Amino acid sequence: MAQRPNLLVLLALVLAALVALPVLSVLANLFVGGSSDTWAHLASTVLAGYVGNTLWLFAGVGAGVAVVGVATAWLTTMHEFPGRRQFEWALVLPMAMPAYVLAYVYTDLLQFVGPVQGWLRDTFGWKRGDYWFPEIRSAGGAVAMFVFVLYPYVYLLARTAFLERAGGMLEAARTLGSGPWASFFRVSLPLARPAIVAGMSLALMETLADYGTVSYFAVPTFTTGIYRAWFSLGDRVAAAQLAAALLGFVVLLLALERTTRGRARFHNTTGRNRPQHGLHLTGWRGAAAFLVCAAPLVAGFVLPALLLVRLALGEPDAAAAVPIGARFARLAGNSLLLASVTALTGVLLALLLAYAARMAKGAGPAALNRLVSLGYAVPGSVIAVGVLIPVTRLDNWLALQWQAWFGANPGLLITGGIAALVYAYLVRLLAVALQTVQASLAKITPSMDDAARSLGHGQTLTLWRVHVPLLRGSLFTALLLVFVDVMKELPATLVMRPFNLDTLATQTYTLASDERLAEAALPALAIVAVGLLPLIVLSRQIARSRRGQRP
Repeated sequence: MAQRPNLLVLLALVLAALVALPVLSVLANLFVGGSSDTWAHLASTVLAGYVGNTLWLFAGVGAGVAVVGVATAWLTTMHEFPGRRQFEWALVLPMAMPAYVLAYVYTDLLQFVGPVQGWLRDTFGWKRGDYWFPEIRSAGGAVAMFVFVLYPYVYLLARTAFLERAGGMLEAARTLGSGPWASFFRVSLPLARPAIVAGMSLALMETLADYGTVSYFAVPTFTTGIYRAWFSLGDRVAAAQLAAALLGFVVLLLALERTTRGRARFHNTTGRNRPQHGLHLTGWRGAAAFLVCAAPLVAGFVLPALLLVRLALGEPDAAAAVPIGARFARLAGNSLLLASVTALTGVLLALLLAYAARMAKGAGPAALNRLVSLGYAVPGSVIAVGVLIPVTRLDNWLALQWQAWFGANPGLLITGGIAALVYAYLVRLLAVALQTVQASLAKITPSMDDAARSLGHGQTLTLWRVHVPLLRGSLFTALLLVFVDVMKELPATLVMRPFNLDTLATQTYTLASDERLAEAALPALAIVAVGLLPLIVLSRQIARSRRGQRP
């Protein structure tokens, strides 16, 4: 009995080491020589562009998601206007639309041969050079795509902060003579600042991890550089060193988020957390609030979804080229298989890690869980490079041993297989399942464990008969979140996938890269449809959370 907690702690230590191994292997290549020519070439030609574009994406996306997320959260929580109740849950729907899918559909809409510019030329008789039109395939276009799909991170966290902390203090501010704008900037915004910064950090991590959007828009960043160094230049050390530089941006982002959060503390001492009455907006103010909330929803979900349907149904030649038959079924099957295996494995590992931390007496397992959670902050391309390096070395060692024992070289046994790809997914996404399970496990009182032990149940039996039934809803939520993230994951899949194995995400990227946007619409729609599943659950929870809070 006394050794079982040690076994759980040992298991948590092994899992944490496996999750940390890819990141450590990337950092180890900072001290590896042999690629000085490649690195010197990159430093003299493209490295400055990588840094500049990454900083530009940082600034543009950070400011954009903050403005859109805070504005929509403030309007839907603290005001009454036509459509508010619908916007309150619908504003999270753009999360179902991957940024690279948004890039494809807006390129088809806004490019020179697209319907918008074609209509302008037909209507006004213009020709090329007679008018100016913003270039969608640019760094600014990439910023817009990311803002449209990532602002819900700030919206959700800011909305929660406004609901939980703003009401009582706003009432006190009004009694001191502060108007609506003064109350917002002096009371509500400082209270919500930690939540806003956290949402911005999540959005910026997703921006750093993206490959499909910046690659399609031809915006050179560290992510595209890693892919080119690995596949075009064939230099894994240079790719790993670029990955380490990108990892430095992630570490800097996490440090800034923690520093900002740690400098100040904001507490609500009024005891009244719910907003008493929403400010009714009528006339042009109500119309303006409606437009402010409708614009990001239409731009990030409604219009792209309609464009995808138009592309999928309006091009008979494209539909014939990609029949909804064996090819599509194989793509969907591969995606479903990878997502299912990763989700089931991830939830099981998250349950074991969370339970080990609960049962351990010291702080070691909890610290290891925080280390595991860092995987979500690491871009998929970095993880892919970090996984390939040690796995390839292990494969080479196994091949040499096999040849020594049996006289034949079996080749690579693990690299290029599904197991290595699932491993990369788990390193990246285990944190999603772990955070979900830990949050719910913390709500179960320790007296439940004491009661189970008094009935003669050991730790394993207690977990199976007591905790698992109580965690059923959270386990399902974690399963769903990991499943959807794997369906959308592109950078790690492109680098790690076995030969002749395509998924919906890789097929969408390949077709769009070949400018076959109509053919890419069908797999893109399938990805969006799967992404809607957890958002439907989340939207229902948002709708229920406000029932009875407004008169």
